[in-house]
Amino acid sequence: MFSTTAMMIRPAAAIFHALAMQAFLIPRSSLTKGFVHGFGRHNGVRPPASLPSSANDIDSGSSMNASSIGKLLDPREVSGRVFAADNRPVILFDGVCNLCNGAVNTALDWDPKGKLRFSALQSDVGRSLLQANGKDADDISSIVLVTETGAYVKSDAILRITEALVPFQFVPLKPAAKLGRWVVPKFLRDLIYDGVANNRYDLMGKRDQCRFDADGEFDDRFINDELASECN
Repeated sequence: MFSTTAMMIRPAAAIFHALAMQAFLIPRSSLTKGFVHGFGRHNGVRPPASLPSSANDIDSGSSMNASSIGKLLDPREVSGRVFAADNRPVILFDGVCNLCNGAVNTALDWDPKGKLRFSALQSDVGRSLLQANGKDADDISSIVLVTETGAYVKSDAILRITEALVPFQFVPLKPAAKLGRWVVPKFLRDLIYDGVANNRYDLMGKRDQCRFDADGEFDDRFINDELASECN
C-alpha cells in the first residue's frame, strides 16, 4: 500500500520540484536583499507606489499598491479589462516571496511562447481577480491561475501551469502534468503543495518590495496594475 501511494505521489512531486528548483539554486544571502539575483533577464522589480509601513502589512497580505491613482473599480470590471483584449491565463503569485519569484523566473524561461501572464497577489489587479472569483482579497495562501472562465488554486493551479511549460526544446511538460492531475488524488497533491507553501518564507525568505513587473523583454507578461483603477 505504501509503495503504491509513493508511486502515485512521485509525478506531482517531480513537477513541483521542477518549477521551484531554480529558486533553490540561488544563494539565500542574495535573495534576502530584496531582489532575485541570478536570472539577469528577469530581475525587474518596480517599487510599489506605496510601500507598507511595517512588516505586518506584508504578512497580512494587504494591498501593496494602495495609493493607486484613481478609484478602484469593481472586481468584475477589472477581470473584464484583464481579459478584454488578451485571453492568456494569469498567474497570481506572492510578490514578496523569494521562492515564488524564483518560480516565476523559471516559468518565464520555460514559456518561450508567452502563454502565461503574471500579477502579484498583493497588487490591485491581483486582489480584484481574487474577489472576482469568490475569494478573499487578502488571501495569499496559494498560487492562483485565473482564466476567463474561473480560477484554480494549489496543486490544480501548479499542474495546469505546468501544462504550458517547455523546459527543453521539444520536451513539453503537458503529458506529465496531465498524468499527475489524473493519477494522483487531489488531497495528496494539495498536501504536498501546502507543505511547501506554508513554509515558503522559512525556506527562501521574503523581500520588502513587491514584484509587479519586469524590465524590457517581459513587460507584456506582467499586467499593468492601473487596469484596476478608473484613471486607466
